[in-house]
Amino acid sequence: MRRFAPAVVLATLALALAPAVADGDPASRITAAGLLRDTKALSDDAMGGRGPGSEGDRMARAYLLKRLKEIGFEPGGPGGSWEQPVPMVGVTMEHPASWTFRATAGGEASFRWWDDFIGNSGVQAPKVAFENAEVVFAGYAIEAPEFQWDDFKGADLKGKILLILNNDPDWDPKLFAGTKRLYYGRWDYKYESAARHGAAGAIIIHTEPSAGYGWNVVQTSWSGTSFELRGGDAPRVLLRSWMTEDAARKLVRLGGKDLDALVAASRKREFKPVPLGVTTSLAFGVKLENTESANVIGLLRGADPKRRDKTMIYTAHHDHLGIGQPDAKGDSIYNGALDNASGCAQVLAIAEAFASTTPRGPRTVMALFVAGEEQGLLGSLYYVTHPTIPVSNIVANLNIDGGNIFGRTKDVAVIAASQSWAWERSG
Repeated sequence: MRRFAPAVVLATLALALAPAVADGDPASRITAAGLLRDTKALSDDAMGGRGPGSEGDRMARAYLLKRLKEIGFEPGGPGGSWEQPVPMVGVTMEHPASWTFRATAGGEASFRWWDDFIGNSGVQAPKVAFENAEVVFAGYAIEAPEFQWDDFKGADLKGKILLILNNDPDWDPKLFAGTKRLYYGRWDYKYESAARHGAAGAIIIHTEPSAGYGWNVVQTSWSGTSFELRGGDAPRVLLRSWMTEDAARKLVRLGGKDLDALVAASRKREFKPVPLGVTTSLAFGVKLENTESANVIGLLRGADPKRRDKTMIYTAHHDHLGIGQPDAKGDSIYNGALDNASGCAQVLAIAEAFASTTPRGPRTVMALFVAGEEQGLLGSLYYVTHPTIPVSNIVANLNIDGGNIFGRTKDVAVIAASQSWAWERSG
């Protein structure tokens, strides 16, 4: 295998679907200098961290479509445009300094914003409040008939606050695919699951092993403005929150329970929601702001009239976290060089390699730079519900989120590969 500079491997492997070339080597268009150029441009301070709807977001999109034009792609958005608008609502919780819980048997415990808990409004409303809501431990908050798993067992959870474990059961490869995280393990599923049962709020217990990242990531991701797609009729919890493991232990102990014992019980199919003997009240204001980002879409038409409608999509998200809490040096810009300027650079490199392929491949190639990934895959969700080509014409999608920063490598991790028919056909 040809040795490539760092961050080139994924992009080069993506070219495995390209046809054989008669003249030149399209992979030679993928260079460390080119990847570095696009990564640096998209993560420059001038982009302001590429928060959705910001001037930096618009600058990043303009840069991407300019590069697609230079490469030789054509517009792939609605009406012959380069962009597919993604309407969003910015939601900013006027968070309380502390959150108090009271035991029905007497006693109370308060938790500090930032250090102990973090979160945001779950609804697009200017004011949110709940009073004397009972707190219930709901295990993983999963309903999965295909695994004969139901953490709810018909319990009445309307108006209650659910304390939930992060991730999904991972101790049996035949159960929830073992250590592979399924959608059941995602935080958005858990909030959706709690809402379907009428809960007023949901608290996910953060641990580094279950999340794969530290509490600082929760703090930076959830402390400012979050973005959502506008409207929607799906049920919602009033509060989406995270809590540290230490704080959760203290909360559970307030009601005379032990967190380790609850976790052990939740690992069995027989588990039922456990009232903790604790209630809580909370009220806060919410700042709402309509804004808009966009998916950037470019196409390279296939050469075969019979197969050019079949499209291979390469995606990377162009957003990051914008401007937030300053670090020790006073820098408040979350530049997002790795996540995901590097992924965008790789998709651009792949696009350039395909555009230089001679003869051109039979199928169409789409470069799709999606918006609002950090906010819950918003641009991706919007695209699949508003596709610009028939879904039946999509051959596959290869998404790149973060480049290789560890030097030369022989290994590539393809997340969720086993869920794809393309992986099965690859042998």
